[in-house]
Amino acid sequence: MSDKPQVSHADIGADVTDRREMTGFQAAIRTQPFWVLIAIIVIGLVMSYVSPVFFTERNMFNVTRNFAFFGIMSLGMSAVICTAGIDLSVGSLMGLTGIITGLVMQAGMPIELGFLACMGTAALVGLINGVLIAYLRMAPFVVTLGMLAMARSVGMVVSNNKMIYDFGPDQELFEWLGGESVLGIPNPVWVLGILTLVFWWAYRYSTWGRWVFAVGGNVQAAKLSGIPVERVLISVYVICSLCAGLAAFLLVGWFGSVTNALGQTYELNVIAATVIGGANLMGGVAYAVGAPIGAALMELIRNSLLLAGIDALWQQFFVGLFLILAVLLEQIRNRGGN
Repeated sequence: MSDKPQVSHADIGADVTDRREMTGFQAAIRTQPFWVLIAIIVIGLVMSYVSPVFFTERNMFNVTRNFAFFGIMSLGMSAVICTAGIDLSVGSLMGLTGIITGLVMQAGMPIELGFLACMGTAALVGLINGVLIAYLRMAPFVVTLGMLAMARSVGMVVSNNKMIYDFGPDQELFEWLGGESVLGIPNPVWVLGILTLVFWWAYRYSTWGRWVFAVGGNVQAAKLSGIPVERVLISVYVICSLCAGLAAFLLVGWFGSVTNALGQTYELNVIAATVIGGANLMGGVAYAVGAPIGAALMELIRNSLLLAGIDALWQQFFVGLFLILAVLLEQIRNRGGN
């Protein structure tokens, strides 16, 4: 007689019933973004006692505005990581698109053309990355690492390695978009909120979203199911680049100038925010709300260190620590599920 435990139809039915009766809150607490959000709340409560400046209107304005730029980029990165890919070029692409925007507007062109030039450049870079990865079967790490170097170099060449600060007749509008607020909420945060809702809907309800998760879960099975894997891969790299371009457009508006150093090493923070927000580097798992939550935690760490009087050089240490803990938590959860 077999020692294998027998599972009755009643047990199966009870399990299905339990899953159906699971509330939205019960489902939420099983996700990594929920626990990262709890960490943010705890840090916020601690900082409210450590520094009376923390919850002031000005500090909250700066914190939310600062993490919005990384949150926008992390949304695009979440789609790439969900397909088991990576994009190391987003920081250099931010620098290149910011310079292109500055040059177009410096020539006296309207802000609309500056925006189109910015997003067009981003889309082109994303398309190149996607084609090389999808059709030539090149490793995403290698392709985007090469693009990281090339985009930074092109930015230096076209700008003649000089700062750009004259944005033509629409300079005031440009700076308002990146640095001001509507109803007390920074404009980049409004953009992040809208994009988060778009990604949430796409991941949850659209055919494209289902395809992205399917490709990340098992690319061979996705192909056998008739999913256009190559087109899906190209789309996520284009979207990731567009998010980097949009963040660059807003960030340059806030700074009021752009140099070749814009976006340097940002790719590390973006990847960290995305993984901390619940995306699985092995593919198949990503959360739209997780990307901005991860970015918020990283900015909160930076701000808390400054207000607590701790050397800012420790910032990357704590970012790395949370990144390792996030991956460890994901592994523990996966083992528990098995």
